[in-house]
Amino acid sequence: MSAVAPVPAFRSFSPTMRIDAFLGDWRANLPAELTPEEREAQLYGEAWKEYLTGDYGFGLWCWHETDRLTNSFGGSVKEVTRVLGAGRFFGFSHRRAVAEKVPLEQIHRPRKGEMSTPRPEAIVLANYQLLCTYLVHAKRGDAKAKALYEIALLDLEDRRRTDPYLKFFETFRDLLERSEKTPLGSGKAR
Repeated sequence: MSAVAPVPAFRSFSPTMRIDAFLGDWRANLPAELTPEEREAQLYGEAWKEYLTGDYGFGLWCWHETDRLTNSFGGSVKEVTRVLGAGRFFGFSHRRAVAEKVPLEQIHRPRKGEMSTPRPEAIVLANYQLLCTYLVHAKRGDAKAKALYEIALLDLEDRRRTDPYLKFFETFRDLLERSEKTPLGSGKAR
């Protein structure tokens, strides 16, 4: 197994519309003769390169793609790594770094029944990513994030059975708790 790529230095956080536009262009330029797994790997590879340059918006997309594939492969990290490529699994250290940098004021949170399109500068997060982001910001002392996190937790039990991605939030929360109990530099790399 190859080493996990280190977390890149933060440079920017692209809004979701920009990421979607790039992904659409890259997807359209993929050769038609590729297998679905090869298409996944190449598309993820393009986003991964952008993330490694420090654009955490692409990291957010890689995070969700990793979890989507993990669900598709029944939790097999080995299979996900096979598709994405060695060293490209979006692990806990990457997730925490991205969650720390998500600009809370740019998050688009649709209200129930809302049909509006997010603003061009908005960041759109999956529910479990939003919970992770609120948790990280709350742990860093952000009172608004703490309140939003506690409100979001109220809905957690209702959605648990219908949202297969909530387990990723729970794992993230557990790892964050564990990492805070371990003094810096004394544990293995995550």
